[in-house]
Amino acid sequence: MNGLKRTPLYDLHVELGAKMVPFAGYEMPVQYPMGVMKEHLQTRQQVGLFDVSHMGQVLISGPSWESVAQAFESLVPMDVLGLEEDRQRYGFFTNDAGGIEDDLMFARRGAGLFVVVNAACKEADIARMRAALEPDLSVTELADRALIALQGPGAEVALSKLDPRAAGMRFMDVADLDLGGVTAWVSRSGYTGEDGYEISVAADAAAALTRALLDVDGVEPIGLGARDSLRLEAGLCLYGHDIGPDTNPVEAALTWAIQKVRRAGGDRAGGFPGADVIFDALAEGVQRKRVGLLPEGRAPMREGVALFDAEEGGKLIGLVTSGGFGPSVGGPVAMGYVTADLAAAGTAIWGEVRGKRLPLTVTKLPFVAANFKR
Repeated sequence: MNGLKRTPLYDLHVELGAKMVPFAGYEMPVQYPMGVMKEHLQTRQQVGLFDVSHMGQVLISGPSWESVAQAFESLVPMDVLGLEEDRQRYGFFTNDAGGIEDDLMFARRGAGLFVVVNAACKEADIARMRAALEPDLSVTELADRALIALQGPGAEVALSKLDPRAAGMRFMDVADLDLGGVTAWVSRSGYTGEDGYEISVAADAAAALTRALLDVDGVEPIGLGARDSLRLEAGLCLYGHDIGPDTNPVEAALTWAIQKVRRAGGDRAGGFPGADVIFDALAEGVQRKRVGLLPEGRAPMREGVALFDAEEGGKLIGLVTSGGFGPSVGGPVAMGYVTADLAAAGTAIWGEVRGKRLPLTVTKLPFVAANFKR
C-alpha cells in the first residue's frame, strides 16, 4: 500500500472493518464484513453507501454559460449548450481515431460546468481540459471535496431524512442540499442501475455526513466488489475494460449519448476529436459490437475469455471484457465484444476457459432493469 493515496473516509473504512485494496492509485474498500454478495443485494433491495472520492471533480468557469458550453463541446460529442440549469448528462472524451479517452458526468451549475471523471484518468483528463480550454476559461480541480454515492430503492427516503428536498429531484437533477448542516452538491444519479444520489461535499465534512447517513435505518457501507457486480448487471461500461482509447462509441453501444444536434446534419455537428470517424461508424456500421453474455451453468467467464462462433472448429469472434457472478440474476453474467454478424440476442457461441470451450448465449443488456427515478 506504500505510496497510495487515501480518501477523506479512509479512517472510517478501517473502523467499519473494510478490506482495503489498491485501486486507481488509492487505498479503497473492496468489501466490508457483510461480504460482496450481501452488499450487492443490500443495494438492490435497500440502500448502499459507497465512497467514490477517488474520482476527479472539476469545475469549469468562464464569462458566460455559452462560452463554457461551446468550449466543452470541442472535447465531447454531447449537447452541452442545450443542457438546462441544474441538470446533468453522461458523456465521454474522444480522440482523433474516434476512440474513448474517458467517460464522465457533467452538470450545469449556473454559468459553470461541474465535471466528474474516472480516478485512473483524472490527471490526463484535467491536462486535456486545461490545454483545450485555458486561458479563456478556468479549469479547477476540486481536490478538497469528497464524493459519496447513496444507491438503492430506499435512497430517496434515506436522504430525505436529512433534507426533504431530495425527494423532489428527478433522475439527473442536481441541487444544493443541506445535509446535517453542511451544504452538499447532489445529483440524482449513480452507476448501479438503481435509484440514488451522488453527493459532493467538503472533505472535512465527509466523515460526519457519512456517519449520519449510516445511522439511517437500512443504509449499509458497500465496497468496490459489489459496485462492480452491480454496474455489470446494469450493463454499464467500466473504463479501461469495456471501453478505452481503441473503442468507438458505436461499437460500445453508446450512441444514445450522442445527441442529434451534434451528429451529421445537426445544428452543431462535429467539432470534437474523431467526429468524422464516429460519423462514418454511425452511417456505415461497425465490425464488432458490445453485447451481454449469459454463460450456461454456474462458472463465471471473466475478462479476457476468448469467444468463438458455434461452427465446427470455432472461429475467434471476440473477447469478454467484464464478467462475474450476478447475485441478482442468480448466475454468471458477462459483457464483451463479438463480430457484428453474431451480435443478435439469442446467438449461441462458446467461451474458452482454461483450455475448455463452454457454451454461452448473446443477450440484451441490461441484465437487471434500471430503477432510475424518472
